[in-house]
Amino acid sequence: MRKLLNLLFENYTLTEDEAYKIMVEISEEKYSPIELASFLTIFNMRNITLDELKGYRRALLDLCIKIDLPKDAIDIVGTGGDGKDTFNISTLSSFVLAGAGEKVIKQGNYGASSVSGSSNMLDNFGYNFTTDQGQLKKEVEEIGITFLHAPLFHPALAKVAPIRKGLAVKTFFNLMGPLVNPVQPNFQNLGTYDVKTARLYHYVMQNSGIEYSISTALDGYDEISLTSPTKVYNNYGEFILESKDFGLNTLSAEDIRGGNSIVDNSRIFLNVLEGNSTQAQKEVVLANSALALQTIYPSKNLIECVAIANESLESKKALNIFTKLIRS
Repeated sequence: MRKLLNLLFENYTLTEDEAYKIMVEISEEKYSPIELASFLTIFNMRNITLDELKGYRRALLDLCIKIDLPKDAIDIVGTGGDGKDTFNISTLSSFVLAGAGEKVIKQGNYGASSVSGSSNMLDNFGYNFTTDQGQLKKEVEEIGITFLHAPLFHPALAKVAPIRKGLAVKTFFNLMGPLVNPVQPNFQNLGTYDVKTARLYHYVMQNSGIEYSISTALDGYDEISLTSPTKVYNNYGEFILESKDFGLNTLSAEDIRGGNSIVDNSRIFLNVLEGNSTQAQKEVVLANSALALQTIYPSKNLIECVAIANESLESKKALNIFTKLIRS
């Protein structure tokens, strides 16, 4: 690792096969915590390359615990690491989609640089993380949604979790999470914190056979924020979306900010599902849910998709799905 670190400090970039090999060795615990911290920090000093991203992704998918779940489902997930401290918008959108009758297989993790990743939220409500295929299949088939806690399925992610938490800044593992759902469902709605990363995702996903949308708000959010225009890449090209395209309001950063603790964010989470949130909190969830629905149904326009998502919330179907999952 010392030789490799010296090369990387001199702006050497890895081939796809070299990146693959390093990820395998990380999962085999061949490097010390100090070596790994140095390695992770390098990718905050320069952008990850397409070959590196492809190599790390291929390794994580090869190494992950395999699970046989229906692929005709969607994952909704962002990189995190945007430093915006929003509430759990993508996780809420997952329940909105399930409430609208779609199958959702969401992968998530504890927050490394925030107080409330999707795993923090579900753990706080008492959901039991598992790799039991029977249980996960039952959830997705009978409830409409299941959750894959990433460290249980990815040995390399588990190995670096304490280091990521100690660094408390985004690392290239933030980039990997959305790309390595073990099921690789047929539909994926991915969010990134900048346009460069969104474009890399686009290159990776183009030949994946998956229907996808990749979004990044131009003011730095890893999802549609309605605080600025959003750049979107999908199977059909790239375009800019504004709040008016959803028939929704333009919001401020304060409108969608989360709380200072998991308790605060849990309260917002339930308020959205129970119909007690602010209009802004509801609308940002509707926007992200709508783009995910359009990923599944490209012929539907976004305003139609907002109406479907709104019905899921207003009817309390999304809340009912959430309650069933927590009790499962």
